[in-house]
Amino acid sequence: MAFPFGFYNDIHTPTLLLDVSRARRNIASMAQKAQRSGVRFRPHFKTHQSAAIGEWFREVGVDAITVSSVEMARYFAAHGWKDILIAFPANIREIHKINELAQRVHLHLLVENATTAAYLAEHLVAPVDVWIEVDAGYRRSGVQWDGAELTTLAQQIGECERMKLRGLLTHDGGTYAARSKAQIVDAYTLTAQRLAAARRRLQSHGFEHLEVSVGDTPACSVLERFDAVDEIRPGNFVFYDWMQVEIGACTPEEVAVVVACPVVSIHPERNDIILYGGAVHLSKESLVQRDGRLTFGAVALIEQGGWSAPLPDVWVRSLSQEHGVVHAEKAAFAALTERIRVGDLLGVIPVHSCLTADLLKAYRTLDGERLTMAPIPWGNRESEVD
Repeated sequence: MAFPFGFYNDIHTPTLLLDVSRARRNIASMAQKAQRSGVRFRPHFKTHQSAAIGEWFREVGVDAITVSSVEMARYFAAHGWKDILIAFPANIREIHKINELAQRVHLHLLVENATTAAYLAEHLVAPVDVWIEVDAGYRRSGVQWDGAELTTLAQQIGECERMKLRGLLTHDGGTYAARSKAQIVDAYTLTAQRLAAARRRLQSHGFEHLEVSVGDTPACSVLERFDAVDEIRPGNFVFYDWMQVEIGACTPEEVAVVVACPVVSIHPERNDIILYGGAVHLSKESLVQRDGRLTFGAVALIEQGGWSAPLPDVWVRSLSQEHGVVHAEKAAFAALTERIRVGDLLGVIPVHSCLTADLLKAYRTLDGERLTMAPIPWGNRESEVD
């Protein structure tokens, strides 16, 4: 199909489209909410991983950020960010890079075990702020919120002159299991209560002025005030995705990214459309929708100025490495195939925009501009970031 608008004729492979106006509105809204609530807004940049998008945060007054790896911290430090929290348990095998960063920026590290604390105490060459990662019920990483290890670890950190104990930090991944705003609020409230109890325990042992930092997009999107915490670190909210729509954290109109996928085949005998757009583009993240269907993404039409609302009774039913299989109920399939032919584009609203962005590594804005992302290395390759 020859699109009579925009740059869409130049799209030949799965491409992550970005609605800049939506993303900027999402950023401004969250910044305003944090300001009204009197908390520090330290957004997580793992979702967008882009220096260009990072500048949009500066425009609303953000000067402190969160990242998910040492390499990502180096990338954003190279682009002028000076206050950076690495929201992943400190990896002592990267001590040389941690020390390099600590001498350039105001660096914050997560510590959640005595072995790491002891190693940092011996090998750090510059001061860092340390947050104890607390497990408030998510069961991923962190010190148990009501366990004795919390106090022991705080005392160990407090004995090191190069580590300043800043406070307690958690990611409440439990809110992603919610399916209503009320459930999100309940999950956040329980987490906040547990963190408050953990802080009181440390205060009773002489640790004054400790802060509390939380970071999940569902709670930060739904709640209007954060009286029980000092800092919020949402990341996914900049784009949102189909998961956030399904759990009630946003509306479809707030989702700022979609993957434009070429249609390579149509199978009327089974109401399927085959896309060039598979797990290596969208990830294998799936979601059980409210109607009980398992989906790997919602489907939208690519239109002038962006994309349509999600199509009812149409969904991505399976993914393999390069293939995406879109299925539709009979009436919906008939309506869709009146508009879509082999060679056209369909939009997939990803289940998890963070993973999708990380896989595709670049954006095309709706006016055709290409925005790049951090060149994060893996394996034995060293970063090109100086």
